[in-house]
Amino acid sequence: MSQNRDGHAAGPAASPALSAATAAASPSVAPVLFDTLATASGHRFGRVTLNVPGSLNALSLAMIDLIDPQLRAWADDPQVAGVVLDAAGDKALCAGGDVVALYRSIRAAVPGSVPAEAAAFFEREYRLDYLIHRYPKPFLCWGHGIVMGGGIGLMSGASHRVATPKTRLAMPEIGIGLYPDVAGSWFLQRVPMHAGLFLALTGAPLNAGDACFAGLADFVLRHEDHDAVLQAIGAAHWRGEQGADAAQLSHVLERAGSGVERPASPLRAQLDRIAAVVGHDRLDDIAPRLAALADDSDPWLAQAGSAFIKGSPTSAALSIEMQRRTRHASLADVFRLEYQASVACCMHHDFAEGVRALLVDKDKNPRWQPATLAEVTPAHIDAHLAPQFAGEHPLADLR
Repeated sequence: MSQNRDGHAAGPAASPALSAATAAASPSVAPVLFDTLATASGHRFGRVTLNVPGSLNALSLAMIDLIDPQLRAWADDPQVAGVVLDAAGDKALCAGGDVVALYRSIRAAVPGSVPAEAAAFFEREYRLDYLIHRYPKPFLCWGHGIVMGGGIGLMSGASHRVATPKTRLAMPEIGIGLYPDVAGSWFLQRVPMHAGLFLALTGAPLNAGDACFAGLADFVLRHEDHDAVLQAIGAAHWRGEQGADAAQLSHVLERAGSGVERPASPLRAQLDRIAAVVGHDRLDDIAPRLAALADDSDPWLAQAGSAFIKGSPTSAALSIEMQRRTRHASLADVFRLEYQASVACCMHHDFAEGVRALLVDKDKNPRWQPATLAEVTPAHIDAHLAPQFAGEHPLADLR
């Protein structure tokens, strides 16, 4: 290692993605560690390690504000050939973020207004995610363990995405009155045969085999080989040229993953049934077919059906409308629309109610408003997508 691990303490912040624990890092512990790996060619690889394992590495605004400038500095440094993103602990890359803190900011805001914390978080989170999607150097994300919501936002744009046999990905926002953001409106549309909409409406969990099939992971490696991969990166000769170095990193990962068997993919096995359930139809037609899955003999499909039944009707309608409106949109335009939707969710009822029921009062009995899909009007969804800012869009400069 050519530098010591470094970082700064996190302050209070919020994340929109679902996490079972709130960020609880001590002020004396850096929530993000930075390092560089020396290599045989004299180049370096930057390394970012999420460092709040007690909260399953929940992503906070303070963490984002540390990671973003460091990634930009490495992007401009000709001696840095690539970047590795991983996490402390062996349970999660990132299980999402501190939605409880966001819930509190919503409750403290004037009703009908945008919480300042929410606007800041969504803007800077999406900027970071977009930077990773457009990063000019090879970017390896080690997606071991739980990867949900905002964690998938960090992983999905990386050029080299590693899953392990213990990886579990999900976009479970329907259960807390949100929708799959962090470019979910973009990458879920690229899952074969409309299965991305199924994932959005059910929050169905994905293993490493599912993730590769869905286009959310590229390699399956054993988590036990993590350190060996870092050593192989250090032993390799890099050229400081994106195409050649990306190919070199692929070869390193392919060798490390040789002989590792991918878990069987329920998503792939059930693809024809999923396509028949979701199809090209309206949500009114899809909903009873999804609900019927709750009684299916297949446990994975039954879990998905149950999650849909329990989820927010507004989230379901918003998820399908987001996919409809962004079908031909650029990634930048997707982030801009998601910013509007996410901020607006903080002004409406269901997001705060979902967090209350799951993580605050923990009664697991959210009282959704509207309570049924039949009561969700087009005007209600339009209100979730209307701009809540004056002047230029906060993400107008994304290109």
